[in-house]
Amino acid sequence: MLKKVITIEGQNSSEAKPVAMLVQVASQYESTIYLETGSKRVNAKSIMGMMTLALMEGMDILVEADGNDETAAVSEIEKYLNNQ
Repeated sequence: MLKKVITIEGQNSSEAKPVAMLVQVASQYESTIYLETGSKRVNAKSIMGMMTLALMEGMDILVEADGNDETAAVSEIEKYLNNQ
């Protein structure tokens, strides 16, 4: 299991398209992936769950991945959150 705190940089991530694209990034991996902020923890592959996080620039988010490709999954999610 790999956990990493990422600070979101770039555009507002709570809009539907960026959230949908983030779900697509997460869905490319076999690993189980969760994003957590505050008291909310959601499956990164769930569009409805991800929309409840209301991700915003400057927010710290814990990314947790567990599986064969967890390192690549966390790396790509970090790239997406910092380069959208």
